[in-house]
Amino acid sequence: MNVGRVTEADASLAEAVARLVPQLSPKRRPAGLAELVELVATPGTSLVVARDGDAVLGMLTLIVYRVPTGIRAWIHDVVVDETARGRGVGEALAKEALRLAESAGAISVELTTRQEREAANRLYRRLGFEQRETNVYVWRG
Repeated sequence: MNVGRVTEADASLAEAVARLVPQLSPKRRPAGLAELVELVATPGTSLVVARDGDAVLGMLTLIVYRVPTGIRAWIHDVVVDETARGRGVGEALAKEALRLAESAGAISVELTTRQEREAANRLYRRLGFEQRETNVYVWRG
């Protein structure tokens, strides 16, 4: 398995994203090729994928940004293909995201996951993430 940051989006990546996003959130529309090109070109944003040869096994997006209290990072849209679960793909993706965040100087990395995603919750705790008591709000325009 090879895990790394995408530097160039192509049609095969767009096909993989179209296959993976519904496994994460069936109501969400996957990014198309033009959106993926924009995403990988955006400073502070890293699309990280795990591949077995040409096959994309999973992905996540890491956002690194500066606020008045320092450099922070957020992990979004973590998804491992249902055929590849239980093989360490999620762990490899998360470790690469943490490595990238640390190399960018991030003092913290945050993420959210649903309670019913038991394997993901176990993984994040094992990697050193601490569950935080907070209120999470969302505004949808």
